Amino acid sequence: MILQLKKDTQLVEIDAGELIGYKVDGHQYIHQKGRPGWRNADTEMFPIIGPTALANFQVNTPRGIAYQDQHGLLREMPYELVAHTKTTATYKKEYKAQDIITNAKYPEKSTQQELYWTYDFQFEKKFSLSENRLTVSFTITGENGMPFMLGYHPAFNLTTTNAMVEANGKSIPLKAVLDVGSRALQIGNCNELVLKDKNELRIKAEGFENFMLWTEVSNMICIEPITFYPYSVEQQNLDSGFQFLDAKEKVFKLHMFVNT
Repeated sequence: MILQLKKDTQLVEIDAGELIGYKVDGHQYIHQKGRPGWRNADTEMFPIIGPTALANFQVNTPRGIAYQDQHGLLREMPYELVAHTKTTATYKKEYKAQDIITNAKYPEKSTQQELYWTYDFQFEKKFSLSENRLTVSFTITGENGMPFMLGYHPAFNLTTTNAMVEANGKSIPLKAVLDVGSRALQIGNCNELVLKDKNELRIKAEGFENFMLWTEVSNMICIEPITFYPYSVEQQNLDSGFQFLDAKEKVFKLHMFVNT
């Protein structure tokens, strides 16, 4: 069932926890599934970001080896709708340490059939509409000292050929992102940027501190807030990018502001 949130001229559509639409004054900002570029509209990267095949899908944790495919196992788990109002919706996923998760990429795109993590956690995703703004927040609850990375992977619709991203005082044309390819273009030490297309969308992150940009087509771009850029290390050393949960929970947010 597709859930809709509405406020003024804003319309959000969510399908089982996936943001499949954000319209303001009739303009669609989210990449539509089925169009060229990517089969999804958004997803999360947790508890790791980046590829793992060259490390035999093994990631070091303080509790031993965990088996993870690219961008972690969270995306293999279904969301449960917890609550919703006219302008908010909250979803969650829960995981028990060492539980086996079947890898959907196996066998066509991966040789690793089973995935698992070494800690319990609960992951909450909340959508909130306010005036000229959509906020997507993530609350991680788990054991003290749990290592993790978090990345949010939304895809945005592009309607012009001269779209660009402005960040850290620089303009980044779409071609620069296309030229980097599958690795994704890093924007370090950045928590706010602007996507300039037919309309402008200002994107502000809380807790992430970095972005990376990815696309392989001209009709969409993924603008991904991340806690760690995974291509800065060898895959065997991916654990060097971990944060550690030092409280009962940690909250991250992404705000999308529309200039009307």
